[in-house]
Formats: sequence, structure tokens, C-alpha cells
Amino acid sequence: MIKSLLFISVAPVIIVAIYIYLRDKYEKEPFLNLLMALFTGILIVFPVAFIENLLTSFYIGTETLFKAGYNAFFVASLSEEGFKYLAFILFFWKNKNFNEKFDGIVYAVYISLGFAAIENIFYVFRGGYDVGIVRALTAVPAHALFGTVMGYHLGFAKFYPERRKKQLMLAFLIPFIWHGFYDFFLIGQKQILLILFIPLIIFFWIDGFHKLKEQSEASVFRNDGFPAK
Repeated sequence: MIKSLLFISVAPVIIVAIYIYLRDKYEKEPFLNLLMALFTGILIVFPVAFIENLLTSFYIGTETLFKAGYNAFFVASLSEEGFKYLAFILFFWKNKNFNEKFDGIVYAVYISLGFAAIENIFYVFRGGYDVGIVRALTAVPAHALFGTVMGYHLGFAKFYPERRKKQLMLAFLIPFIWHGFYDFFLIGQKQILLILFIPLIIFFWIDGFHKLKEQSEASVFRNDGFPAK
């Protein structure tokens, strides 16, 4: 049973990781770098858990939508997306292999997947197979899509210095907002929020895949706009 739960926990992470790897059409990232990104995502679980517990203890109030918003945006999203962003800047921003815009997506998604793997194991071992199936279709892809948006803007920040300040801000702000609304619609436990959750997920998928497609196709060109040899 433990092996089965572990498999259903990590299988969606592996599938998404392979998909992103294959979308890197021009110059694949070194395997060790990808492992490092995954491991970095795993490591940030520990400070994130500490900070989330700390932030949760600050709120003393009733079970309201305000509390749901606080937990969604300032407990979960702020800490998780903040540490993913920090991990990218510290370990991959100046990496010599970050030499095309799509690499930003690759590293940001792999950091997100490392985090998602540990989070998924925790929830699936507590909730069982049904939780694993639901999270395979929602939470794991959502983390990957948040990473896609973060990496998309970090790629522009890296190779377009004139846009750097704005793109660095968007690289954190948009995943933070996306993640916050994702959690808020679930934590709020209101029927209208759960109904709105479906179109929200559809929007995430459409926008995320659009950014993937754009940068993946652009990766066959050098950053000066000329075809790669």
C-alpha cells in the first residue's frame, strides 16, 4: 500500500517533468541541473512549512472568508511562491546554462515540481487514493503552471535588461495572485467559489500552455532573434 501511495504521489510530478523536458526543443538543460532544481524545490518545503505555521498562528479570528483569504494569499501563496522565486534567483539566475528564455520556464517548473512532490506525498498519505487522483489533476499541474508563469517572466527579465525591473516583479506577482485565488476558492468552501474554481483552472491551463508554446517555439531562435544553428 505504501508503494502504491508513493507512486500515485510522484507519478504526476514525473509526467509533468518529462513533458517540460521534451518541450525544451533546442538546447536541453543538463540532467544534473534539473536534479538540482528538483532538489531545491524539495529543500524549500522546510522553511515554507515553518513560515506557514508561524503566519497561521498570527491570525486569531472566526472562520470567515477573510480568514480564507489570509490563509490562501499570505500563508500559502506568499511563502510558497516567495521561496520558489528566491530559490530561482539564488541558484539559477546566474547559471551559465540559463542561456535562452525557455530555460526560465524549465528551472522554475522543476523547482515547483520538487516542492509539489513532497507536498503531494504528505496529502496523499493522509487522504489516500482519492486525494491522489484529485491532486494529480489539479494541485500538481497548478504548481507547474505557477512555475511556468514565473519562469516565463524571468526569461524575459534575463534577456531584455530594459524590461528587467517590470518582468522580475511580474515573475513573482502573477504566480502569487494565481496561487492565492486557487487556494482561496478551495478554502472558502462556498458554493459560488467552488463553481468559479472550474473556469479558473481552465484559464490557468490556457494561459500556461500559451506561454509554454510561445517560449518553446522561440527556443529554436537565439535571443537576438536569429535562427539557432
